[in-house]
Amino acid sequence: MSDKGILIVLSGPSGVGKGTVRKAVFSRPDAKFEYSISMTTRKPREGEVDGVDYFFKSKEEFEKLIEEGKLLEYAQYVGNYYGTPVDYVKETLEAGKDVFLEIEVQGAKQVRDKFPDGLFIFLMPPSLDELRNRIVGRGTESVDLIHNRMEAARKEIELTSMYDYIVVNDDVERAVDKINAIVQAEHCRSERVIDKYIEMLEVK
Repeated sequence: MSDKGILIVLSGPSGVGKGTVRKAVFSRPDAKFEYSISMTTRKPREGEVDGVDYFFKSKEEFEKLIEEGKLLEYAQYVGNYYGTPVDYVKETLEAGKDVFLEIEVQGAKQVRDKFPDGLFIFLMPPSLDELRNRIVGRGTESVDLIHNRMEAARKEIELTSMYDYIVVNDDVERAVDKINAIVQAEHCRSERVIDKYIEMLEVK
């Protein structure tokens, strides 16, 4: 019987670079995570591909999935839905594979309730000024939307106490190194493995 996988949740405020860091994590040749692609009703940004970066759904399609209970978590953020399909996550963890989620902070709160033994990592900007610069640098946000995202970011940063670790994204490769080190350490955490070794002692 294989060990159960760890559910790794990476979240943080909009503009902090969650997608960039996630892609860098998976670009490493030794990456052994399964990525659970999120669903959203927002429009694709330039370069984003349906089924690779997100599953892009209409509001009606998304709300039907909510009604059917097919989402592990979902949230509305700045006028759009975001969510995670539930069946894939459960099946992959049971198969002994780590599942990597990149989700919004509201969604992470729901996942924490359902998967309290998950690994929750908050990606922190070096500063609020730098976060604003990154959002403005996208060139896709109106002045009002930038303001809304910054207000949301302040509230989300106040929720960091519900996370197990905080990683500052001042350099993408350094952030990836820290995330990989955290995951490796979690696989050795005594409460995750103790049952297996107690069982070993009982085998005659």
